[in-house]
Amino acid sequence: MRPISLFGAACLLALLPLVGGTQPSAATVIYPWCAHYGGRLGGAPNCGFTTFAQCLATVSGTQGTCEMNPWYALPPPAPADRARRLRAQ
Repeated sequence: MRPISLFGAACLLALLPLVGGTQPSAATVIYPWCAHYGGRLGGAPNCGFTTFAQCLATVSGTQGTCEMNPWYALPPPAPADRARRLRAQ
């Protein structure tokens, strides 16, 4: 009987983070440059580059190309910058 209760307690402890206080991640990072790797079938895109030079270095020698990420949007201005701009108007 005792091993069953220890097993039950271990299961409850394992499920505890799923039940209480967890929140999904709010951070979504979308980088500005995509590499399209060359190949017979066109290759696969990788949109994880912060600079054009970084993208070019990655695709060099692979017949790949770099282009701007169509889903990239500039981050919103910091709250202090927005307040300063509103005061200046």
